[in-house]
Amino acid sequence: MELVETSFRQAAIQDIPTIWKILQDAILRRKEEGSNQWQDGYPNLDTVENDIQRELGYVLVYENDIIGYTAILINEEPAYQHIQGQWLTEDDFVVFHRVAIAEKYVGKGFAKIILDNIEQLALSKQIYSIKADTNFDNLSMLHLFEKMGYSYCGEVMMRNSSRKAFEKVLR
Repeated sequence: MELVETSFRQAAIQDIPTIWKILQDAILRRKEEGSNQWQDGYPNLDTVENDIQRELGYVLVYENDIIGYTAILINEEPAYQHIQGQWLTEDDFVVFHRVAIAEKYVGKGFAKIILDNIEQLALSKQIYSIKADTNFDNLSMLHLFEKMGYSYCGEVMMRNSSRKAFEKVLR
């Protein structure tokens, strides 16, 4: 893929309609792929509003359009305390949830750009561990984790469902 000029910034209240449309399309895409992920009423509009109120939401901007979304937390994922398996580190960590790309940009490498930006954000805060999880049937995210050097660490329970847990150590 050629290098494209993007920016990554904290989401603002006025971004909510665009973010929600991106997530709605992603929820439908997961359903069409036969996945159970995001088919239980989550994420929803309240999730996005809460992310932004708590300053956790981030958007990827390309050609002045918001084309991607994620939520980023630091040391904040209670489910990760009860992993069936073992994390690579016990240090501070960044965790991300709800990675979604606008429909017309899916498959063009923009999810990787979001993950690259998450790594840069972590490093800027002197945090060297990124933890994440995904559904067993989210093949595109599983492939992205493998491609970007994430290690499979075990399983965690999220909203009464077992999920594959991954960690990437940045140093």
